[in-house]
Amino acid sequence: MPLINDPQKTIASPITISGTGLHTGEFVTLTLKPAPVNHGYKFIRIDLDGHPQIEAIVDNVQNTDRSTNLQRDNIFISTVEHLLAAIYGSGVDNIIIEMDGNEVPILDGSSAPWIDSMQKVGLVDQEAQRIYFELKHNLIYTQSNRNSEIIAIPSDVQRFWVMIQFNSKVLDTQFATLDDMAEFKDEIAPCRTFVFIHELEQLIQHNLIKGGDINNAIVLVDKILSEEELKRLANYFNRPEVKVLQEGILNNLELHYMNEPARHKLLDLVGDLALTGFRFKAHVLATRPGHEVNIAFARKMREAYLKEHRKTECAPQYDPNQPAVLDINGIKKLLPHRPPFLLIDKILEMSNSHVVGLKNVTMNEAFFTGHFPDEPVMPGVMQIEAMAQTGGVLVMSTVPDPENYLTYFMKINEVKFRHKVVPGDTLIFSLELVSPIRRGLCHMRGKAFVGDKVVMEAEMLAQISRKTSPSNA
Repeated sequence: MPLINDPQKTIASPITISGTGLHTGEFVTLTLKPAPVNHGYKFIRIDLDGHPQIEAIVDNVQNTDRSTNLQRDNIFISTVEHLLAAIYGSGVDNIIIEMDGNEVPILDGSSAPWIDSMQKVGLVDQEAQRIYFELKHNLIYTQSNRNSEIIAIPSDVQRFWVMIQFNSKVLDTQFATLDDMAEFKDEIAPCRTFVFIHELEQLIQHNLIKGGDINNAIVLVDKILSEEELKRLANYFNRPEVKVLQEGILNNLELHYMNEPARHKLLDLVGDLALTGFRFKAHVLATRPGHEVNIAFARKMREAYLKEHRKTECAPQYDPNQPAVLDINGIKKLLPHRPPFLLIDKILEMSNSHVVGLKNVTMNEAFFTGHFPDEPVMPGVMQIEAMAQTGGVLVMSTVPDPENYLTYFMKINEVKFRHKVVPGDTLIFSLELVSPIRRGLCHMRGKAFVGDKVVMEAEMLAQISRKTSPSNA
């Protein structure tokens, strides 16, 4: 439920940071940009044709080998956890992340540089309240082969407790807690990633940390190193020398906290759970967490959220006694479609970022002649087209001469058909912009309702283009 005066937030202005990817060694420039309400976190690969985007959501996690990595189609974004932890821990709800490469820069191995940059530009409140997932029952995920377990229990606030255990003389059992997200910046964000020397040597041998540096990771030494091994490491890191401190740490980094490794594991957990796609109220207790376990738990939490959300998601309220924002004649002034392919009857609501349309489904629809004669069902493609026309009204309302433009589909994603649509149904289409309309590109997400039931949902990308022979009308 939304809290009183708890608005969604985005950053006040763009932020650009460049750095090297830990695993690829590639130099990447990343720009954070403000995003509209209910946008969430989305990455855009500006180095690829069409600037494809991928939502930072657990459904798009394809790999957790050494880091958390997103993939959709042929779009890759790797090592996202520190950045997402910073965004989530800073209280940002909506943001656009543009990159000219596929790996988020490692910077100093923590979330602090990202948070510092966001604090410099500041955050702004948005005209929508946050929605929290309030856990009602315990959620448990166990991975027995790693002796790992994550439990979330109902709570009035969000808190994290983490225990790590490596059975090492330099790092055995540590605990870290975060009882208030307001403390994330100072208590968790500065804590850097860590690696054991034997793991580091294996990664170097396989050429897997091309961007690694002793300034962006705590290297834990749990064995005696010869002078030859120290010289080889110094050469790899391009340093005159490296040495082992009394605490069993390679190089001259000073720990920010005695339990910095445990705090960093908590940081990773926050970043991975940000991929649930929502804020939640729960007490999360993690024993020996890691990216694989974190993501498995995030999937379980998201499944619980979607199950609960589908019970409570509400259709836009339709009062037939109220005049429409646009009737059929108003729609015809904005859309080029005409019967039998004009598939919406009214526009009930419209703002700069959303639109609600209505379609009365009757037996007189041409497609019912063959789909199907004995059991008429509205084809899914026609439902998508009707939803797109609803979105097209919003897009065409942004140009002064809509009669001189046409709208073309570029992409349709995440389409789900949940229930049949039959003659006699009244379809209500509710759409919102995923990102602002730019250069004629419109990216929208929508749901179709019959009564209180969601019957269809989809995410669509379309482009408006001027006609080659403008009308003289």
